[in-house]
Amino acid sequence: MRLRERRSMTKPEVNIIPMIDIMFFLLVFFMMSTLYMVNIKTVNVNLPQASHAETEMKVTYLVTLKADGSLWLEDKQIEEAALLNQAAREQKRNPRFAVVLRADQNMDYGMVIGLLDKLKGAGISKIALAADSGRQ
Repeated sequence: MRLRERRSMTKPEVNIIPMIDIMFFLLVFFMMSTLYMVNIKTVNVNLPQASHAETEMKVTYLVTLKADGSLWLEDKQIEEAALLNQAAREQKRNPRFAVVLRADQNMDYGMVIGLLDKLKGAGISKIALAADSGRQ
C-alpha cells in the first residue's frame, strides 16, 4: 500500500553552489597569502613617499643607495664597477632584465642621477625608481 503518489517523490539532488563558494574563497585565500610569501632581500632604507607608487614583484636586480653613499645589490654591498659589469652581462643574457633603484630620501640627487646615467651607459634599458606608497 502506497501512502504517497509517485509524482510527489523527488529524486535527491546535490547542491553544488555552496561548494563553488568555498572553492572561490580558498582560491582568493591562497592568492592573497602567496603575495606575502615573496622573499625580497634588501637592506633597510628610508624611501621617499609617493601616493601612486606601484608594486612590481618581478624584479631582476634591486640596487640600493644608502644615505652614506654605499651601494648594495639586494642584501650585499657591492662596488659600482662590479655592479655595472654584472648588470651589463645580465642585460645581454636576458632581454627582460630590469633594475629597480632604491635610494634613501636624504640621498644627494646628483649621486642618484649619476648612477642612473652609468646604468644607461652600461646598456640597461629598463630602470625604475622605488618609492614607499605610504599605505600599510
